[in-house]
Amino acid sequence: MKRDACDAAEEILTKAKAANRSLTTAEERSFDAHMADAKDLANRIDELESGERSALAADASLRQLHGGNTYRSLSRTDIEIDEKFRQTIAQRSLAPFEITQRSDEMRSGFRPGIEGRALATTSGGGLVATSFWSQLQRHLVASSSILAAGATVIQTPTGEPLKVPKTTAFSTASLIAEGATIPTSDPTLGSAQLDAYKYGFLVQVSYELAADANFDLLGFLAEQSGLAIGNAFGAHAISGTGTGQPNGILTGATLGVTGPTGTATSLGSQTTVGQGADLLIDLQGSLAGPYARSESAAWLMRQSTLQIVKKLRDSTGRYIFSADIVPGSGSAGTILGRPVFVDEAMPAAGANAKSILYGDISKYWVRQVGAIRFERSDEFAFDRDLVTFRGLARLDGDLIDTTGAIKWFAHSAT
Repeated sequence: MKRDACDAAEEILTKAKAANRSLTTAEERSFDAHMADAKDLANRIDELESGERSALAADASLRQLHGGNTYRSLSRTDIEIDEKFRQTIAQRSLAPFEITQRSDEMRSGFRPGIEGRALATTSGGGLVATSFWSQLQRHLVASSSILAAGATVIQTPTGEPLKVPKTTAFSTASLIAEGATIPTSDPTLGSAQLDAYKYGFLVQVSYELAADANFDLLGFLAEQSGLAIGNAFGAHAISGTGTGQPNGILTGATLGVTGPTGTATSLGSQTTVGQGADLLIDLQGSLAGPYARSESAAWLMRQSTLQIVKKLRDSTGRYIFSADIVPGSGSAGTILGRPVFVDEAMPAAGANAKSILYGDISKYWVRQVGAIRFERSDEFAFDRDLVTFRGLARLDGDLIDTTGAIKWFAHSAT
């Protein structure tokens, strides 16, 4: 394009020179316009070349600083977080270290309380760099299936009790004769309260490890913190009692189908009417149409239960389970056309056990308060020259729609 503008300007000069005359007013305007275009293009090319040289220089500097490795997968924000993290160790800063960047990914997990980790340079090194915040959120999702299955997540800056209004019955209309009195029908309103339960863990890092830039320290801590917090919250998101802990989805759901006698530890005989795949078809059909057809409608069970389901066939002899999955969805496949999510916090098949859930998972709400916090202490493990970090998260969950959005299958007593 630069060459075209220069050629056009040169052509104007050549034409006037051949006629042994000066440029006309129109030719002068055209010549000036072409030269301005050529100058703008030249400036743009110089800017691009300068930016490319700067990027190459920065990349070379990073390779030199990190032993030939670059932050290929890290954004500028990730690099700043990494530098801030290492500076807090070098400066022995006791200020809270918070990750406040928002992410669309979240998930959950298993055991509550404080979990200890001691990391040293001998526990591995040279790992590939990774993003801290998004990695942590991915591990939260990976360790429990409630969030992966499509639970509604809300984030609030403070943790005071949050009232969520809901309807438990709708108004009804009726046919009214001309001149007749119109009856009153008010909806029944209620509310669910989401609190902010605190989940925490400890992780200890040696000064030697913190100074080793080739070791993906943030990525490893992201994995550990995601699993620790996720596993703690995840079990409660499934079967929490709602007293001093989140109210689990299994606790808030309602009965859909009870297996007949002989299904205490299974789904019965595939060849018997009302057993096998019939029970899952009945469970799916026990929901109102809008819930059963929802984009968030899904199955939830543990792996051992899924193994039982995988052997079931429909009336045409086809397996009701399909291994076809959407990449990145977190599902294990589909059952009767809907995704199935595996979570070991779900009860195993057993007498009276609620081993299978089906319904609109988006009706289960998860609340996260503020950022996941990291705070440090140099004194806690002073005798071992370890820096102790404490991770804290405030979470709660509850099934907001208890009118039958999610139902469970119960095995028989015998």
